[in-house]
Amino acid sequence: QVQLVESGGGLVQPGGSLRLSCAASGIIFSIYAMGWYRQAPGKQRELVAAITSGGSTNYADSVKGRFTISRDNAKNTVYLQMNSLKPEDTAVYYCNADQVVQDYEYNYWGQGTQVTVSS
Repeated sequence: QVQLVESGGGLVQPGGSLRLSCAASGIIFSIYAMGWYRQAPGKQRELVAAITSGGSTNYADSVKGRFTISRDNAKNTVYLQMNSLKPEDTAVYYCNADQVVQDYEYNYWGQGTQVTVSS
């Protein structure tokens, strides 16, 4: 069974920081691209940050310079360090694992963790 379990969400004031973690099991973690997505009520889920198996990163323009995605293959864990948080960062944050093999996509989602940025 594939499991992606997020943790680290919570309530934080604007300008504060949070570190999200996603622990994966049931996949060969090192070959998967990992990503963090977020979804606010009434809005589409959007990619926040992604990291390839080789360590290349990609960020949404809205979070560049504030968020950092990283991975620890030995721990089967991907992280999202979020600094200088803004109210518009409020959303449920989801961990995603993705791998395409011979045109077949393996794609998995975590349950999500709530991040609320409010004073």
